[in-house]
Amino acid sequence: MPDGPLIVQSDKTLLLEVDHPRSRDARRAIAPFAELERAPEHIHTYRLTPLGLWNARAAGHDAEQVVSALIDFSRYPVPHSLLVDVAETMDRYGRLRLVAHPAHGLVLESTDDAVLEEVLRSRKMAGLVGERLDPSTVVVHASERGQVKQVLVKLGWPAEDLAGYVDGEAHPIALEQDGWALRPYQEEAVDTFWHGGSGVVVLPCGAGKTLVGAGAMARSATTTLILVTNTVSARQWRDELLRRTTLTEDEIGEYSGARKEVRPVTIATYQVLTTKRKGLYPHLELLDARDWGLILYDEVHLLPAPIFRMTADLQARRRLGLTATLVREDGREDEVFSLIGPKRYDAPWKDIEAQGYIAPAECTEVRLTLPDSERMVYATAEAEDRYRLAATAGGKERVVEDIVRRHPGEQVLVIGQYLDQLEDLSARLDAPVITGATSVNQREQLFAQFRAGELPVLVVSKVANFSIDLPEASVAVQVSGSFGSRQEEAQRLGRLLRPKADGKTAHFYTVVTRDTVDQEFAAHRQRFLAEQGYSYRIVDAEDLTDTALPADS
Repeated sequence: MPDGPLIVQSDKTLLLEVDHPRSRDARRAIAPFAELERAPEHIHTYRLTPLGLWNARAAGHDAEQVVSALIDFSRYPVPHSLLVDVAETMDRYGRLRLVAHPAHGLVLESTDDAVLEEVLRSRKMAGLVGERLDPSTVVVHASERGQVKQVLVKLGWPAEDLAGYVDGEAHPIALEQDGWALRPYQEEAVDTFWHGGSGVVVLPCGAGKTLVGAGAMARSATTTLILVTNTVSARQWRDELLRRTTLTEDEIGEYSGARKEVRPVTIATYQVLTTKRKGLYPHLELLDARDWGLILYDEVHLLPAPIFRMTADLQARRRLGLTATLVREDGREDEVFSLIGPKRYDAPWKDIEAQGYIAPAECTEVRLTLPDSERMVYATAEAEDRYRLAATAGGKERVVEDIVRRHPGEQVLVIGQYLDQLEDLSARLDAPVITGATSVNQREQLFAQFRAGELPVLVVSKVANFSIDLPEASVAVQVSGSFGSRQEEAQRLGRLLRPKADGKTAHFYTVVTRDTVDQEFAAHRQRFLAEQGYSYRIVDAEDLTDTALPADS
């Protein structure tokens, strides 16, 4: 019997022995279709889900490959019932297809008449479809293309969308590869997306997702609407497009709280599109302002619910989602799958690191014990108040000071959730702080000073979690966060992963209060990074010595 690192169980859980010599190969093999649930020190628990298997199928993995991976790495015989279930679940994807009919427009066709009959009998499909053309084909109202896909995913019969896209308004865009070129994985991501039609590209922070977007725009050569998280991100996109493509300033518009420019390439913020006045979204007209040929969603895992509803009406246009992680804390991954598209390309973080395109990083969890007086306050607090009490424990400020002192001459980010805590740290470290209240111009100025090395330490709130390019940052200290958010943890580490000129290793610290919900949330936050091959060294705050922490690089 092979001594594999994986135990495959009939309840669809996979147990991976981390210390096994083949664990890294096994992790890479199961990553396309299995979701990590728990990642303590020695045994990681994954789960097989329909959505994970359908994403794998849409990305080109077939049931035979999945079954082979499970058998090859399993320590014990894989339950036959599970293998059958994997094959049957993956076979559900594509039995229904949305296609363009020469006479009737958009139709839903099936390779299995009984499946079509089953879904059409669902009340959820009422009003979304029209005439039944034959036992295997039904007309779909063109305006309901997105809604039909959403419903079919929830019914367990995800449709493959082969109906094609409108060309959109042509607009010349080319990459100006003067002294640089797309990296091989970026080229592959663009190719895979383009051949798939629409979908999501998953790349680590710092791996150049913006260039994948630029490559897709050049391939499309049409007017493009780019949706981003905030105005600072919008301006970074603009600057990168000006630097890397033939686009000029006159061709790129910003549609934000500050400006309302509609141009052949328009960069809009999620916030302005979801602004609601008297029950209406006044800026939705932007979606129809031009005949967009490509819609690009940056940080697609953050897509607000109203954007999902808007996207349901945009199914005839090519859509590209960019993200470092498809993890959504609201559980709406199925809507990304059905409305933006399936995962088309996914590069493991450690693979990109091994190629030298992102910096290596060491992760350290520093555990702090509450003094007796604070421990009693915590113990007697209401449940909803406990996380804030633990996350803002006064002893964390001294720990942060000790960590910053360990990294002289390095660019340090101190990241947190609670504004009063950040203000206190700002004063203690004599460093400026950026929060949601900081003006866009002030943010850009402080980020520029940090990039230039004029500010060795910058204290930031969650506004710096996403789409902020700070390549010089090599140390981050996280003092508090959005409870157990896995995607936030990944994004915060991502602030450090731009390759360093001297090849230096980045250091990511998370300061956690022991025996509290802060520690529990920290364990949950680390799950996604554990799936990517990162491990956390745990040290005690009292032992911040040269032997307890990684030596300065």
